Amino acid sequence: MADDPQRNFRSAYYEKVGFRGVEEKKSLEIVLKDNPLDVEKLSTFSQRFPLPSMYRIHVWKVLLGILPPHSDSHALVSRCRIQQFEDISDALTAMRFVHASTPPTELYLRMYQLENQQLPRRSELRPPNDEDMIFLAIARAMEEIVDDPVDCYWLVRCFVNQFQHKFGDSIPHLPKSLEHFLSQEDGVLLTHLKACGALDSLPYRLWFRRCFAGCLPESSLQRVWDKVISGSCKILVFVAVEILLSYKIMLMGMSHPEAVYNFLSHMPQENTDAIVTKAIDLWHKHCGTPMHSV
Repeated sequence: MADDPQRNFRSAYYEKVGFRGVEEKKSLEIVLKDNPLDVEKLSTFSQRFPLPSMYRIHVWKVLLGILPPHSDSHALVSRCRIQQFEDISDALTAMRFVHASTPPTELYLRMYQLENQQLPRRSELRPPNDEDMIFLAIARAMEEIVDDPVDCYWLVRCFVNQFQHKFGDSIPHLPKSLEHFLSQEDGVLLTHLKACGALDSLPYRLWFRRCFAGCLPESSLQRVWDKVISGSCKILVFVAVEILLSYKIMLMGMSHPEAVYNFLSHMPQENTDAIVTKAIDLWHKHCGTPMHSV
């Protein structure tokens, strides 16, 4: 059956604004009225459909364990989260690790280090290491999505922890998954990337360790994070595949790995919504409707 241009336009528009249809929005509203909230059902919804932007942060907080399933305790838990944020921030100020002009993302990093017993001595402070840079990249992206600094810290903290604990063992295998799915979608492009030596030097750290933070604009990034937070890191592979497919013509004209790496690390931002939409479709095509899959 030939594609319906009007239907494709409508689907892309609904994806961009946060939902495909009114019925899906109503379905989520029904799920959010449960007490206790069914976390499994919320996760399934997030994997099957795009989250409406008006509910996204609340759903993330539940899926990441920042808020408990019992809705009637959300107000109390939120007050406790605020108090804990202030206590840790005050402690760091007293120890002179942060001050009034410290950037929020650096404050979040020091708070995270203190809570995880990784805070170095002031006399041993060094430039951020690789793990710190990953945290800071995710924090900067989250800062663009979330206005409240308390919510921002808890979301970054729990997102990083969940990603490391749930998917840490899977991350090294994602480049091989990318190669597998790219071979099914476009063998010619894969052959070219192998022949010029670019396949082994794609920006995997930016894509897979940082979850595209600093690569995609936040309007597109949060739709990818919906899927990661709801239980699948394989969506990252399909976003990477779709990026390669979308820029095939340019990549086919490059013969040096450095040129490929530099282009993909600073790719254009104009059509990222369309790339993410196609990546999600590709994810469903190859994985069905994944349930907490890696």
